[in-house]
Amino acid sequence: MGKYKVIIKPTAEKDLLNHKKSGAISSIKKILKILNELQEHPQYGTGNPEELKYELKDYWSRRINKKDRLIYQIQENIVTVFVVSAMGDHE
Repeated sequence: MGKYKVIIKPTAEKDLLNHKKSGAISSIKKILKILNELQEHPQYGTGNPEELKYELKDYWSRRINKKDRLIYQIQENIVTVFVVSAMGDHE
């Protein structure tokens, strides 16, 4: 079990289901790898982790594929990562 607890918000759950329905095996494998890494080290790893700026300054982004990003928030005080989106870009 990892250091961080990963909670997937309902909007991200819907996005993940859409990825599964799309049948894009490479995206699905990458998402699973990212979700596993988030439990251990949410600031670095697969998908070019990037701390976001401006309105999304408390969030991070990781590349799933050319057009989709996994967006998440790290809350160190409760050692939890909240996944909020997995479709589209953060812009």
